Amino acid sequence: MADIYLISDYGKLYKNNRVFNFLYPDGTVSKFFPHNTQRVFIIGNIEITPEAFKMLMHNKIEVVFLNKNGLFNGKLVFDDSKNVLLRKKQYDKLNNDAFILGWCKNIIEGKIRNQLVFANRIKRKHKETTQLQDYVNSMKDIIEKLETATTTNEARGYEGAASRMYFGAIKYAILPHWAQFNGRSMNPPRDNVNAVLSFTYTLLNHLIESYILSEGIDTYVGYLHTVEYGRKSLIFDLMEEFRSPVCDTLTVTLFNLGVLNPDDFRTIDFSSSDDEYPLEPMEEEEDNVSTRKGVLLTKDGLKKVIEKFEAKLEETYYYMPLQRQLSYRKIIAQQVAHCKRVINDEESQYKPFEVK
Repeated sequence: MADIYLISDYGKLYKNNRVFNFLYPDGTVSKFFPHNTQRVFIIGNIEITPEAFKMLMHNKIEVVFLNKNGLFNGKLVFDDSKNVLLRKKQYDKLNNDAFILGWCKNIIEGKIRNQLVFANRIKRKHKETTQLQDYVNSMKDIIEKLETATTTNEARGYEGAASRMYFGAIKYAILPHWAQFNGRSMNPPRDNVNAVLSFTYTLLNHLIESYILSEGIDTYVGYLHTVEYGRKSLIFDLMEEFRSPVCDTLTVTLFNLGVLNPDDFRTIDFSSSDDEYPLEPMEEEEDNVSTRKGVLLTKDGLKKVIEKFEAKLEETYYYMPLQRQLSYRKIIAQQVAHCKRVINDEESQYKPFEVK
């Protein structure tokens, strides 16, 4: 089953017999079949005819609507989960301090260990940079301190400290002189590297959400990211272990191999622009955007990143729980299923995916 991305300013999705046809503004047409389509991403101002909409609903094809910046606008989904008993267990665990602390510490440790793998790889290529060794040593120290954390706030503090070290290391991995990275920034991203990070995180967010919904779990109830009105905390929880091995490594590769170039980015002045905001799913509120500038991918840039992101998901890695090679896409699905078993008390604790 495939994910279909339709990116156009004024395209049209219509039905021709039992086949989806997408008409681009230049008159070209692409086709795809409902029986092998899992979800469709609509990016831009695209018309969907009533007949095409009915065929999407008949085949229960999930449709994700993104604006031209990649921000989630809405989704066409089918049937809420009927497993209220599973969701009740999920809610009950919000009152279990021991469970939440263990959950937070495990996910944070897995995230830092994955970051450490990438940071070590960068360090080996830049042996003359002593700052990288300091970053690596600091991250190792943080993992040791995390083991003794007695509160979730303490554990979250260690996560933030490790991330600062990690993103300090990433700037040494970016080779093109025109590629800018001045630390992590979002909503809006302040430079071109952050523009790619934000968009790949958005794609990862939607992928994990679809797997969570398919398992019948509530996306709004997480434990590392606290429950707040309108925030899908569980998605952010389960994203953490995949940010470095999927999104961050891909972002660096896109710049270093010349897949992206300066023409794939645009700078927006949000004080005078009608571009939609924010630019990625928000974990926490950002400052007022009215006087801030941001860097976004162009339409061609979005296409390049999507193509390579999909290819990245098909790369295989040894998945220890099943002791065999799986694609990253299937590993993500397995981890969400593992999360469900933990919530349902079939397994005692959540163990994040770790790369070596």
